[in-house]
Amino acid sequence: MSGGKLPHIALGAMADKHGPIFEIRLGVRQALVVSDAKLAKELFTKCDLAVSSRPETASSRNLGYEMAMFGFAPYGQYWREVRKVVSTELLSARRLELQKHVLVSETDLSINELFGVWSQKANVAGRVSVEMKQWFGDLNLNTVLRMVVGKRCFGSGGGDIDEARRCQRVMRDFFHLAGVFVVGDIMPYLRWLDVGGYEKKMKETSKELDLLVGQWLEEHREREILDKGKDFMDVMLCVVRASLLQAFDISTPNGEEVDMSESGGLTNGKATPLDVLVSPRLCPSLY
Repeated sequence: MSGGKLPHIALGAMADKHGPIFEIRLGVRQALVVSDAKLAKELFTKCDLAVSSRPETASSRNLGYEMAMFGFAPYGQYWREVRKVVSTELLSARRLELQKHVLVSETDLSINELFGVWSQKANVAGRVSVEMKQWFGDLNLNTVLRMVVGKRCFGSGGGDIDEARRCQRVMRDFFHLAGVFVVGDIMPYLRWLDVGGYEKKMKETSKELDLLVGQWLEEHREREILDKGKDFMDVMLCVVRASLLQAFDISTPNGEEVDMSESGGLTNGKATPLDVLVSPRLCPSLY
């Protein structure tokens, strides 16, 4: 792994030598490497409980709201509830079909804007230089944001260009930092050193993302009064208000069984009052 090869190349060579499934040690942690499609399918069907959870990492703590974000959350009651909402309300076939027009619309708009650039800036030979990487990046962000929050960042109908570039930068930083290798994840005793400064960058990016999402949330609350649109954020607001995502786990002290016996009186009350413990499923600072 340290011989200069890309990780997937090195792991592929190890699979050729040791077989389609093997363990490696990453610092103080054990990792299971599966390089066979049939074995991977079996793991995520018959043995899904063993591999459905996610380890705590620097990115899940700093970018995932203490592992509360769906993509970072460990397997459990909260994760199952969120998954149910995502599969039925956000990524269902009907919901995606309702949003299909956004992809077509954004592609048409982007092509028209590209034609406009050509008609204004074409040289004598009828050519114009276009940065395609930036163009595709703008198209992707516009499509995603229209589906999620119902607004465009670039082109006609977009907002301030500086604000749009800031949004694009924050999104790129988020996805880059979510997958970056952090030494403290495999060697927790070195976490305080913050090798590479990644945790600091994650905290800064998280704050910037909070500001963006908070702004979109306020816009949706104001727009909700006017009953305009039904993008993903509108759906999520409806789901939360319908209390589909319970915020607490309820248990009895020391796991005691509930006493269902009754006592006599004007009303048949329980012989033993029911005491329960309420514990937040998310980090208390998020409530």
